Amino acid sequence: MHIILAAPRGFCAGVNMAIETLERVIERCGTPVYVYHEIVHNRWVVERFRHRGVVFVDRLDEVPEGATLVFSAHGVAPEVRRRARERRVRVVDATCPLVTKVHREAIRLARDGYTIVLIGHAGHDEVVGTLGEAPDSIVLVQTVADVDRIEPPDPFRIAYLTQTTLSVSDAQTIIGRLKERFPAVVGPPKDDICYATQNRQTAVRELAREADLLLVVGSRNSSNSRRLAEIGHAAGVPSHLIDGPNDLRDEWFAAEQTVLVTAGASAPEDVVRQCVGWLEARFGASVEQRSICDEQVRFSLPPQLREP
Repeated sequence: MHIILAAPRGFCAGVNMAIETLERVIERCGTPVYVYHEIVHNRWVVERFRHRGVVFVDRLDEVPEGATLVFSAHGVAPEVRRRARERRVRVVDATCPLVTKVHREAIRLARDGYTIVLIGHAGHDEVVGTLGEAPDSIVLVQTVADVDRIEPPDPFRIAYLTQTTLSVSDAQTIIGRLKERFPAVVGPPKDDICYATQNRQTAVRELAREADLLLVVGSRNSSNSRRLAEIGHAAGVPSHLIDGPNDLRDEWFAAEQTVLVTAGASAPEDVVRQCVGWLEARFGASVEQRSICDEQVRFSLPPQLREP
């Protein structure tokens, strides 16, 4: 067996920032610390913090007044911020700057009178937060068929934004249909799909042609991880989305096989290494790392955590 270990993989700058933010808050405030939703969409990350006394909540009434509350990397709607102020909790905002960028675009476009088409997945934490910025101006679409049902008040005053973790090819298909129906549609100044999502998808597309099987390390509620597995399936490569080594099954593999291994942007590297170690132990696999680009992006911590 030969393993191709794709790079870039695993943590992106936004995930690194969110995790470091929560680490710093624990150091400074002790526990319990409360987090609105999961800090990132990964079971290992969430469970490790939960064991240290972090409490993940889906409703603000679960947070005691005066407690410390961290907003997750996926961002929140303005209503959540308002209610947090009412409860007098100490807020630390770990929203990924690339998500904040989409929020700001939504606010500006709504202010300028545009109907905003948000391309994304209903119910995803990031989408819920973006919708909350301009609920009367945003229409959520998930498919080309959804685009065909849009009837904006002014077809010459329409714009689109996207969730940051979409499949690039799927988003392009939907955007293409939008442009066919509404030639005047306005897009964001810079692509909303984040650099890390695009890089990981590009690596899978390029390397899958050499593979007999694809393993994507990531949790099922991780949008960007699911997209990686879908790209493998689309390329005709059997693909499995796994949380960790306990999900691996002997019947998936053959001794003479090339296995491509990657990880979603919220999957820890040590879990990736555990999965690779499982294959090495059972099949005597050799490992080759293949990188399609070098990521140097870093995001600053929230302002209140930057001082010593």
